Amino acid sequence: MEILLKFFQGFVGLGASVLLPVVIAILGIFFGMKIGRAIKAGLLVGIGFQGLVLAVNLLITSVTPAMEYYEKLGSGYDTLEVGFAALGAASWTTPFAVLVIPSIILVNIILVRLKITKVLNVDIWNFMHFLVPGALAYALFGSAVIGFLVAFACGIIVLFFGQWIAKPWEEFFGLEGTTCTCLSFVAWAYPISYGLNKIIDKIPGLNKIDLNMDKVGQKLGVFGDPAIIGVVVGAFLAVITKQSPGEILTMAMGVAAAMVLIPRMVSIMMEGLSPLGQSANEYMHKKIGEDADIYIGMDIALGLGDPTCITCTAVMIPVTILLVFLVPDMRFFPLGLLAEICYLAPMVVLSSKGNLFRSLLAMTILMYITLFLANMFIPEATSMMSVTNVDFGKSVTASHFGWNPGNVVVSIIHRIMAIFG
Repeated sequence: MEILLKFFQGFVGLGASVLLPVVIAILGIFFGMKIGRAIKAGLLVGIGFQGLVLAVNLLITSVTPAMEYYEKLGSGYDTLEVGFAALGAASWTTPFAVLVIPSIILVNIILVRLKITKVLNVDIWNFMHFLVPGALAYALFGSAVIGFLVAFACGIIVLFFGQWIAKPWEEFFGLEGTTCTCLSFVAWAYPISYGLNKIIDKIPGLNKIDLNMDKVGQKLGVFGDPAIIGVVVGAFLAVITKQSPGEILTMAMGVAAAMVLIPRMVSIMMEGLSPLGQSANEYMHKKIGEDADIYIGMDIALGLGDPTCITCTAVMIPVTILLVFLVPDMRFFPLGLLAEICYLAPMVVLSSKGNLFRSLLAMTILMYITLFLANMFIPEATSMMSVTNVDFGKSVTASHFGWNPGNVVVSIIHRIMAIFG
């Protein structure tokens, strides 16, 4: 078992840019693609994802001076906010982790064959969205069985949320045949922001505000181009954080470059995903029936190329810092979370149908909820880390304790049981 665990840890540790080509190529062959075509599809997906990661890192690096400006405000907190990478690595050290991936994949295939779901989740890299709640349950309840069941349940539940958002996802972002299967975003960010939009629809005045980037672009002409918008947003963020003239230009160009490069990288990924999706649907039609369709479950990062998403990301950095001071008894500074804001944007923008005003309003509410819950569940987060091989020796928390519904549910159940137990 330990050898198998090390194999899976090593394999997943190679990263999505290595994992995806292998998984896509195997799936392509399984769905009847010629070996050469399947390998090419896998390579294009891997190359596109690698480019996407570089472009996203460019965006994060470009706004880092702004984050460092606000970091000076973060002294005096007694809890460390760790990033998703350390959290994911910690979740893999639990004794049941090695069983989660094959179990979810096997049941996923069975559910697709039985027409119970149309989503085939190939985003193995993001199985941490399931493993982290499982590891938390293992830490709080002291049972590997409960931990496995929680992780497994999260991996199955996300298929139905992925199917729910599949049509709007592929239509809005132009990602035909795909959907998103990141639990924190499809089962938390999207439902909440979807509900907030329904509420806004009922409020006179607010429901008439339609600040759409496409419409703005049409009215502004060349000044509505994503590259120009990126320059303006980057420069604005630099100015309000009192950067030097040189840094203002660097941040402006970095954000502009990200706004142009991210969609290009996504299009390369789609060159590989499109033939896979077509072959998968042809296979399903032959095996199950003409009404059988399939959506390939992918990373939230595919939606990052939308100009509204990047604009929201830049604007939400100072807003998030402001929200820190509104959380009662705040114990951590969200430096890691500032670098993860971009991943919250796609589902919020999707539910708002690209309306920048609604997107920013929903992201502000969601970010406050995230900060509040991540602060409230510091004891649970620290307990989880204490049973893994990643121990920081102090109180910790992370974004996933504020926006992963699995963590939120497990933590609340544990507290209720402690009260009545």
